[in-house]
Amino acid sequence: MQSSLAIHSIGNIHKSPTTPFRNNRFGCNSYPLQLTTLPLVPHHRFGCNASCSSSISPIWTVTNYQRRRTRTRTRTEATPSPLNDSATPPNSNGSSGGFASAAELVSAAFPLWVTLGCLVALFRPSSFSWLTPRLQVPGITITMLGMGMTLTLDDLRGAFAMPKELISGFVLQYSVMPLSGAIVSRLLRLPSHYAAGLILVACCPGGTASNIVTYLARGNVALSVLMTAASTISAVVMTPFLTSKLAGQFVAVDAAGLFISTVQVVLAPVLFGAFLNQYFHSVVKVVSPIMPPIAVSVVAILCGSAIAQNASGILQSGGQVVLACFALHASGFFLGYVLSRMLGIDVSSSRTISIEVGMQNSVLGVVLATQHFSNPLTAVPCAVSSVCHSIFGSVLAGIWRNMPPNQQED
Repeated sequence: MQSSLAIHSIGNIHKSPTTPFRNNRFGCNSYPLQLTTLPLVPHHRFGCNASCSSSISPIWTVTNYQRRRTRTRTRTEATPSPLNDSATPPNSNGSSGGFASAAELVSAAFPLWVTLGCLVALFRPSSFSWLTPRLQVPGITITMLGMGMTLTLDDLRGAFAMPKELISGFVLQYSVMPLSGAIVSRLLRLPSHYAAGLILVACCPGGTASNIVTYLARGNVALSVLMTAASTISAVVMTPFLTSKLAGQFVAVDAAGLFISTVQVVLAPVLFGAFLNQYFHSVVKVVSPIMPPIAVSVVAILCGSAIAQNASGILQSGGQVVLACFALHASGFFLGYVLSRMLGIDVSSSRTISIEVGMQNSVLGVVLATQHFSNPLTAVPCAVSSVCHSIFGSVLAGIWRNMPPNQQED
C-alpha cells in the first residue's frame, strides 16, 4: 500500500493533462510523467525486472531529479559570495562568532548611530569640539580601507568588465543624482553655499553602508560591492568634474584639489585594502570583523562634526536643507529602481541599483567640502544627507526584506 501511495503522490507532482493509467499492477491510478529529458533507468526497489520499467522507472527518475536539485540548491545557498564575505551573517559558534554577530548587529543599526550623532551635534555642538579637520582625513581613510578589505584585486578588475547591470548602475549613479542635485537646488532656491554642498554630495560615489542595506533588502550583494567599488574608483575623475560643472556657477570649485584629495582618501586605501585581502587574507580575516563597526562610528562622528560646526545656521535655515536632502535622495531611490526595471533588469538587481544610486558617500562630501570650500556651511548638506539616505535606506530595507523577489526555477 505504501508503494501505491508513493507512486500516486509522485505522479501528481508532474502529472500531464492526459487520461491516467487505470488498474495498474499496484491497484491505483497513476499519471504518465513528463520526463522526456531524463533517462529511464530500471529500478528494482519493488522487486520488478526491466519489463516493468515503464511504471517504475519514473519513480527513480523523479526521486533522483529531486535529489540533484536539492543538492544544487544546498550548494548554491551554502556557498558565500566571493565578492563580499561579510554579506553573510557569521555563525555564532564560539567567542569569535559571538563577536562577529555583535559587530554585524552594530553595523546594521548604522542609521540609528548617525541620527543620534547628528542630533547630539545639533543641540550640544561642544560635544564635537575635539574633532579637528586634520582628523577627518584619517577617519575617511579608515572607512575606505575597510571597504577595500571586502574586495580582491580580481574583483576590482572584474568591475571594469561591466556587464549590463553594472553599466546601468554606474550610468545612473553619475547622472540621476548630480542632475537631481542641480534641479533641487534651483527649485528650492538654495543659498549658494548650500547649493554647492548639495551638488557636491550628489556627485559623490555610492556609500559603503549601501552594502549593508542591500543585504538587508534581499538585493544583489555582489553587484552592490562591484558598483560601490566602480563608482568609488571612478570618483577620482567623476566627482571633481561633475562638481565643477554643476556647482561652479554657485561657488568657485577647486577641481584639482578635489582630484588629489579623492585619490588620497578613496583610491589609495581601497586599492591597499584589496591588496591586503588578496595576499594577506589570514590577517584581513582577523581584522575584518571590527572594520564595519569602526566605519559606522567614523561616519557618525564625522557627520556629527559637520553639524556641530554649523548648528546655529542649520536651525536658522528652517528645515530648507533637510527638505532639499530628502528630495535629492527620494529621487535617487525612486528613479534608480524605476529606470532599472525599464531597462529590463531583474528585481533583485534593480533594488541594488536603487540603493546604490540613492545612498551617497556623504562623509566623503563632508571631508571634501571642509577641505576645499571656504564657507563651512557647504558641508552641512553633506552631513544632513547622511541622515536622510540612512532613513530612506532603512525603510526600504524593511519593506523589501518582507517582499522577497521571485526566484525563477532553472
